[in-house]
Amino acid sequence: MPVNGNRPLKLQFGLINHEGRYLTAETFGFKVNASAPSLKKKQIWTLEQDTQVVYLRSHLGRYLASDKDGKVTCEADGHNSDCRFLIVAQSDGRWALQSEQYLRFFGGSRDYLSCFAQVITDAELWTMHLALHPQANLLSVARKRYARLSVEDGEIAMDLNIPWGVAALLTIVYLDGKYCLKTCDGRFLSNDGKLLTQTGRSTAYTLELKCGKLAFKDCEGKYLSPMGPTGTLRSGRCSKPGKDELFDLEESHPQVVLIAANGRYVSIRQGVGLAANQEDETDMETFQMEIDKETKKCTFRTSQGNYWALVAHGGIQSTDTEVSANTMFSLEWLSHKVAIKASNGKYICIKKNGQLLAVSDSIGEDEKLTLKLINRPMLILRGENGFICHHRNSIMLDASRSVYDMFTLQFSNGAYHIKGVDGRFWYVNSVGLVCSDGEVPEDFTLELLEHGRLAIRGKNGKYLRGDQGGTLKGDGLSLSSSALWEY
Repeated sequence: MPVNGNRPLKLQFGLINHEGRYLTAETFGFKVNASAPSLKKKQIWTLEQDTQVVYLRSHLGRYLASDKDGKVTCEADGHNSDCRFLIVAQSDGRWALQSEQYLRFFGGSRDYLSCFAQVITDAELWTMHLALHPQANLLSVARKRYARLSVEDGEIAMDLNIPWGVAALLTIVYLDGKYCLKTCDGRFLSNDGKLLTQTGRSTAYTLELKCGKLAFKDCEGKYLSPMGPTGTLRSGRCSKPGKDELFDLEESHPQVVLIAANGRYVSIRQGVGLAANQEDETDMETFQMEIDKETKKCTFRTSQGNYWALVAHGGIQSTDTEVSANTMFSLEWLSHKVAIKASNGKYICIKKNGQLLAVSDSIGEDEKLTLKLINRPMLILRGENGFICHHRNSIMLDASRSVYDMFTLQFSNGAYHIKGVDGRFWYVNSVGLVCSDGEVPEDFTLELLEHGRLAIRGKNGKYLRGDQGGTLKGDGLSLSSSALWEY
């Protein structure tokens, strides 16, 4: 189990055929084709691995299968023998999928897909396009350490026990069938370990899969691996991936600082008891929020790996190493502020000496905290129908694109300003459309409501949502699936 207590992200991807079209699982009739020009919900497949054998699960929860005559369906609701495939990786990173039972290869184009080829030709080769949210933490399987940007050394070092702070956030950029690793300051990892401001041949890697882990192969056919005492990430001498060349991608949880009504940061600097008594932000004032998928309650984790816990008389201490009822908290979002309720049903309040105690029955000024998200300076948002992206020919924003834009998130006194690549700001216009050409910043508030998903409210108090036509609007009166965004 990795040190962060996270499980590796389930590998989700699109498969692109030799004609540049994506393998698609249609909603009706459990049919499959390769007709789609871009990666959306119907084109996402989840890999389930059983030693050497893989199963490919569609967005409908059904499995790709082939019968003895090479007929391909996606109807099976369990792991039966017709659903067992082997990945035959090619030197260019493409895959051939071979039926384990019948030893034939899967391929074709448009509506004419079959698993009957006895040899691999171009029509049986598929390119993997990762469908995970592109921002993640990278774990070295061999070293059990996470990647971070080392600004002073100008490198990515694999030396973190817990992926902490904005430096641990990497963006996996897909470019022409290959992948680049982008640091939080916008630079790209070159195969010699240097960080470059532009992408090029040396920053492009082919993604390979081995035993469910990822390997990054460079333009010379060598693999990224951690080197030396700090685990400098660069290409080694190996032209076959061993344990040193394998990585997991893990979800990057939100990390926050909390500011009390006294203007001080909540901290563990003074010991295990939590108090709002510090004037600056360090790792001691930063907490990782881990939201439970079922209950939507949240734990707060310290940089040492301990959890906030409710103790006797309403005290809050950072002592627990395991999640329990006493480490779970509920958040109530109050526009620019947040209130936190402990498992005793009481709100946390800040005493005169800065101490945190869960003793309040109602919310007053002493129970309100300002919460600041620190590890998403660049925001990539994905809704139920796709990513948020600038509209091609207007100032509006699309919310259903297969490609994403990165937006800058700037904190401002409990709210956020969202800025595009052109330096202009988001705002909600008079008819409820979200526009991206603002000269002056407008306040938006974030609510971290679910595991991996947030909601955004405009200054009108309404939620940002993607409408049926794929346009981003700021008119949501209540929270719905169209107003929740992976970040």
